Amino acid sequence: MAGGYRHWKLESDSDKLVWLSLDQAGASTNVLSAEVMSELDRIVDGLGAQRPKGLIIRSAKESGFIAGADVEEFTRIKDADDAMRMVRRGWDLYNKLASLPFPTLALVNGFCMGGGMELALACRYRIAVDQPGTRFALPEVMLGIMPAWGGVMRLPRLVGPTAALDMLLSGRAADARRARRMGLVDAVVPPRVQENSARMMVLEAPRPRRLPLFQRFMNSALMRPLVAAMARRQLAARASPDHYPAPYAILELWRRYDGDPFAPRPEDPASVVGLVEGDTARNLIRIFFLQERMKSLAKDSDFKAAQVHVIGAGVMGGDIAAWCAMRGLTVTLQDQSPERIAPAMKRAADLFRRRLRDKTRIRDALDRLIADVAGDGARRADVVIEAIFENLQAKRELFARLEAQAKPEAVLASNTSSLKLADIAAGFRNPSRLVGIHFFNPVPQMQLVEVVKGANTDAAVAKKAAAFVRQIDKLPLPVKDSPGFLVNRVLGPYLDQALRLVDGGIAPETLDAAAVSFGMPMGPIELADTVGLDICLAVGKELAGEHAEAPKKLAELVAAGNLGRKTGQGFYAWKNGKARKGSRRDAPADAQSDLSAKLMAPYLREARAAVAEGIVADADLADAGLIFGTGFAPFRGGPLNYLKEQGY
Repeated sequence: MAGGYRHWKLESDSDKLVWLSLDQAGASTNVLSAEVMSELDRIVDGLGAQRPKGLIIRSAKESGFIAGADVEEFTRIKDADDAMRMVRRGWDLYNKLASLPFPTLALVNGFCMGGGMELALACRYRIAVDQPGTRFALPEVMLGIMPAWGGVMRLPRLVGPTAALDMLLSGRAADARRARRMGLVDAVVPPRVQENSARMMVLEAPRPRRLPLFQRFMNSALMRPLVAAMARRQLAARASPDHYPAPYAILELWRRYDGDPFAPRPEDPASVVGLVEGDTARNLIRIFFLQERMKSLAKDSDFKAAQVHVIGAGVMGGDIAAWCAMRGLTVTLQDQSPERIAPAMKRAADLFRRRLRDKTRIRDALDRLIADVAGDGARRADVVIEAIFENLQAKRELFARLEAQAKPEAVLASNTSSLKLADIAAGFRNPSRLVGIHFFNPVPQMQLVEVVKGANTDAAVAKKAAAFVRQIDKLPLPVKDSPGFLVNRVLGPYLDQALRLVDGGIAPETLDAAAVSFGMPMGPIELADTVGLDICLAVGKELAGEHAEAPKKLAELVAAGNLGRKTGQGFYAWKNGKARKGSRRDAPADAQSDLSAKLMAPYLREARAAVAEGIVADADLADAGLIFGTGFAPFRGGPLNYLKEQGY
């Protein structure tokens, strides 16, 4: 078969198997651009005529299998016809691949996302390489669109509707071993035998796995409406169809049309066209590119940490240490006594069990997290993070010792949420070494980390800090050293407004419901409890000034030691990490809309002011930071984007 392809490489072996490797030209990651798909279409046509004994599709890149479709091409869709042409391109090609008269296999090593997973589903067999980076996901729903190249049809037929809908409606990923348990892949193999395993499976051509009878019944036209109704109820508890129509469209496409994207009319709620032409998809795709921009901010430095030292084993410091250890770094955690460190070690073990699952990986992560009462790790660390209580003098005294102990090239960072770096660095011999690396609580869930550049911070140090943040799989947001930086500055007036409305007699549940109806992931009162009422009080004083009167109920709760989630009691009682709320008291629709507007007004006003003052580089980065740092309604595209759409 003739070659001459720019992105694909074909090789035939002595067993008359064709090995088709994707190595997209000029890219570090494989994506299914129009050119890549056009070449694959020609290859599949040629193979159909050639009739080899089998076809094995793999990636030639170390970064992973295929990241999905080229999202950039989504932004160039002009109208409904354009959208359906893009759908047709993948739908027809993958149907052609699925109907080849010889065995086909996807050999997946690394991430397998979106259109890449749909390609794998169109193959007769799938083998996953057993390594931490191997992940299967259909994340289209997170972009406000749907997997329209066969995923909605093929996945439920392969793994059953329950497991399939979980992936389709959430975008949730499955690792190699979970994929095997659910029937998504036929085998999970060590890296060293991946090629031989693929060859043997194609040559032996075993009968493809068939769903158990009960799962086939649940996937039938008779039962799909019942299964969909149950899934819709669960979905409604997480997302409103007005805010996020994509999961509801996916569900309807499966229920009514068995996943065929060409069956619904354009005005049908299950239509691809309705999603592509809607505001939600446009805004969520915008957020995707903002996220990619934040990732790129770490590329200005080749800094790579091997060891981290964290001082302060409280909830924040302990969780920072645990996260770094989970991401593969050696971490020493310092506090005044073993008893103070013990709770952090227990939380870390719980985190590792939840996230890593594999016993060997859990053990290795625990081995990397080392209790260090004496603080000896500071001398060896590449990054030193201070996460003690918010007291200026205590931080100055600590950094005076750390500056003398740490390696000259080590990054010295404070996790302060309310103090100015310039004030902390006042006692430094070399103030340019200090940078802010400000995490958010809860650390495992919050993607954003503010990288704070003080007046004296060396630009190279700030770049090293951003590179470290990406190394541990967080999103760095460069901000200026100013009270509250970006996130707390914007959150402060928003929370203050809500807390004063509580003092005025409005129930916390009512306020939280109004915020959620606007599109926030949780209400301001629940958020205050989650952050910690003591931190809210301290940040409020820092932003408003020591002499400003704090909200009455907030001050009372802090004085009583009821600090929210971390103590089990705040505005709400907390059990197993969840707020126990009273009967939800929603205001009438018009009143709730007015209350939402009243709650959000200080937030939006402060976001505009922060951009005007240059706290962040531009409005886009402010939108990104406030979406990932405060959960601002993603479907609205960020607060500045929302204001722009509203005509401000």
